[in-house]
Amino acid sequence: MIFGYVGICYKEAPLALRGQVALPDSKKIELWERLSVIGLKQCVIVSTCNRSEIFYFSHSDAVTGEQVQSCYQDIFPNVSFGDCCKKKEGSEAVSYLFRVAAGLESLVVGEDQILGQVVEAMDFARTMGHSGKELERIVRDAVTCAKWIKTNYRISEKPLSVSYIGVKELHRAGGVSGKNILVIGSGKTAALALTYLFEYGAKKIYLCSRTFAHAKELLAVHENLTVVDYHERYDAMKRCETVVSATSSPHLVVLYDKWKETGVTQMQFLDLASPRDIDSRLQEVPGVQLIDMDTLQKITEKNQNEREKLAADCEQVIEEKVQETMEWLLLSRVDGTIETLQKRCSQIETDSYEYLNRKIPLNHREQKLLKKVLHASLQRLIREPIQELKQLEDEEKQKEYQNILKTLFRMYEDE
Repeated sequence: MIFGYVGICYKEAPLALRGQVALPDSKKIELWERLSVIGLKQCVIVSTCNRSEIFYFSHSDAVTGEQVQSCYQDIFPNVSFGDCCKKKEGSEAVSYLFRVAAGLESLVVGEDQILGQVVEAMDFARTMGHSGKELERIVRDAVTCAKWIKTNYRISEKPLSVSYIGVKELHRAGGVSGKNILVIGSGKTAALALTYLFEYGAKKIYLCSRTFAHAKELLAVHENLTVVDYHERYDAMKRCETVVSATSSPHLVVLYDKWKETGVTQMQFLDLASPRDIDSRLQEVPGVQLIDMDTLQKITEKNQNEREKLAADCEQVIEEKVQETMEWLLLSRVDGTIETLQKRCSQIETDSYEYLNRKIPLNHREQKLLKKVLHASLQRLIREPIQELKQLEDEEKQKEYQNILKTLFRMYEDE
C-alpha cells in the first residue's frame, strides 16, 4: 500500500511549461486511462494555473512514482519536463496534500481558492470512478484540516493585493462608501481597484484613460461607469471626493498646480502607480489625504510577515492531523483480515449454538445466555491477536502475522 504524489508547480516550473503540461478534464481522462493500465485505480488530479499535481493511492507496491510520472509525461511527448516534475511518497506526500489544501503551498500563502479546487478535483475523480476508500479518507482529512485552519487562523484576511489594500485604506478613511470617485487608468491595477471600489459601495465612478479601447472593455464589465476624456480629468475632480490613479505613465498625471486651480479644498487621493502618478506635494495641503505606494508597501510587508507567522503556526496542526491520517492508513491495511476474523467467529458462534441447541434441550432464557457466552468467548479469543496486528507498523510483519492468523483459522475450520 502506498500514497504518492507526482507533479509540477510554480516553485520549480516556469509559467510557459505549466501552460504546456496543464491537465484540463480531457487530459485528466487520458491520464486516468494510462494509469489504469499500470493498475492504479485511486487517483485525484489537481490542475490550476500554478500546479498540475497527481495524488494517488495503490494497494500494490508494484506501482511506483516513476511509472506515474512516465504516464503523465507520455501525454505530452513533445514537451521537455526537465527536472521540474517532483515525486513524494508516504507521510511526505500526505503532508504535502494537507499543505496544498490549506494554501500553504500557494504562490500567495494562505489563499482560499485552492481549497475549493481540491474539493472539485476529488468530486471529478469520484464521478469518473477513480476514487476509493483510502483516497477518499486522505483527501477528506486534508480538506477538513484546511477548513479548520481557514476558520481559526484566517490567513487570507491579511491581504497582499496593493489594489485591495489601497481601496481598503480609503474605505477606512471614509473615502469610498457613498462617494463620487475618479479612477485614472485602465490597466490591470485600475481594473482591480474598480472592482473593489464597487464592492465597498462607491456611489458613482468616473473612468479616465488615455486608451479608449481599454476603457471600453471596463465599461462592458461595469455598466454604471462614466468614461471621461483624459484631458478633462481635472474638471471631473470637481465632481468627486476621491481620486484613484493607476497608470503606467513615466510622468505625474495629477499636478499640484493644476489641482489647486480646480478650487477643490477637500479630497482623498490613492496613488497605485510606480513611479508615482500624483504629486507628493498634495499631501501637504490641508484637507487632502494622499495614500501612496510607500504606505501600501509597508502594509503589504506587515501582512506578508503576519501570513508567514500564521503559516508557521499551522505547521503543528498539520503535523498532528497527518499523523492521525497515517495511523488510520496503517490500520486500514489490516481491515480485511480483521473482517475475516469477525466473520469466522460469527460462523463458529452460529455453528456451535446450533449444535448445542440440538443436543441439549434449552429454554428461551438459556438459549439467550448460550448465545451471549459463545459471542463473548470468541471475541475474547481474537481480541489480543487483533490488537497485536494493529500495533505492527512494519508492513512485512503485518503481512506475516496476517498469514499466520489465516492459517490458524483454516486449521480451526478443518477441525
